[in-house]
Amino acid sequence: MVAIIIGTLAASGVDVPNGISVACWGLLAATIIFSLIDALKLSRLPSPRLQRQLPGSLALGRWSEVRITVEHDYPQPITLSVFDHVPEGLTFENLPQPMTLRPGEQGELGYRLRPLSRGHFDFERCEVNLPSALRFWTTRRYVPLMDASRVYPDFARLYGGQLLAVDNWLSQLGVQQRQRRGLGLEFHQLREFREGDSLRQIDWKATARQRTPIAREYQDDRDQQIVFMLDCGRRMRSQDGDLAHFDHALNACLLLSYIALRQGDAVGISTFAGEQDRYLAPVKGTGQLNRLLNSVYDLGSTQRPADYSAAVRQLLARQKRRALVVLITNLRDEDDEQLLSAVKQLGRQHRVLVASLREEVLDNVRQTPVQTWHDALAYCGTVDFLNARTALHERLIAHGVPVLDTRPGELGAQLVSRYLGWKKAGTL
Repeated sequence: MVAIIIGTLAASGVDVPNGISVACWGLLAATIIFSLIDALKLSRLPSPRLQRQLPGSLALGRWSEVRITVEHDYPQPITLSVFDHVPEGLTFENLPQPMTLRPGEQGELGYRLRPLSRGHFDFERCEVNLPSALRFWTTRRYVPLMDASRVYPDFARLYGGQLLAVDNWLSQLGVQQRQRRGLGLEFHQLREFREGDSLRQIDWKATARQRTPIAREYQDDRDQQIVFMLDCGRRMRSQDGDLAHFDHALNACLLLSYIALRQGDAVGISTFAGEQDRYLAPVKGTGQLNRLLNSVYDLGSTQRPADYSAAVRQLLARQKRRALVVLITNLRDEDDEQLLSAVKQLGRQHRVLVASLREEVLDNVRQTPVQTWHDALAYCGTVDFLNARTALHERLIAHGVPVLDTRPGELGAQLVSRYLGWKKAGTL
């Protein structure tokens, strides 16, 4: 600024004392010398020590907190800025963050992390911006800090359900249960006859011995097997809101798996039309849910078409015992012959349920008032598509194949409702 003023005065014809010019050059030289000394000191300054506290598992679409601890050995207070290099596929808030540390003080900062996709993610380094003592310079340091985390489907609500009574939890999800007390298929115990019990439940021999009415109490069969046939092809790539149809399908599989395992049934999964098809044999026990999560957490949809015939042949070769097979896909009218043949082949040995996901945009277009020619064209095209889709569903139902036509967000509750209904009726 001094040099600009002197130059402006000289250009205007004003005589500037020679001492002022010398002082200006001296000030410039001193500034250069001090800045070089400041840069040298900054280059010799060691990087702070960082430690990241990262959850080993994250739930898709849910916010989690990450903590970073900062330590240093500097003899003077320092103000720095920390930025964590978050892998692609994760979004974050509150980064970068400035912090001031006094000598011998340990600092801690936190930021929020939200996964946008499932899979395995590696955190490799953090970035620290250190200012020099005289604030002439700022250096950017990359501190290696290796951590890893897995992003699973949104299973948090599954474990959260344990905090509620099961019936209350299911009713909050929209699951409708039809109670049929004492009419299961497996004998459970003998007890005193109660009001509301059926006369068919009376055990006459026990009644004669006890000289009081004794009823048989039954429970649902606890030795069923459920196998999910999950389509990983291009039709599951549609997206409604933050989640793709494939992620909604995974969440629904986990929800029904949780319920079925609590009922004493075995659960497994078979995928098709993916990069690498996976199979997990049905097993009972709560540990199966963890195995199921670790089998599907990094699954993704592909651009491949669904080959139902090949998927059914593969499942029949692996699954010999009769099971409830839940086929989750997005049906189109062109699937008519191939799908019907494959499902009929599968139905000879297993109980089959076809869950067909319906895009929410179809319902939205059908309910939107028609005001222009383009609105009419979109409405007629949507109705024609839905009619063809409904015709395929009706043909499957006519051949004895149950079909769930549902929106992705409602799939979990619909599957659980159908499963519990069949469970109570003893028709699995």
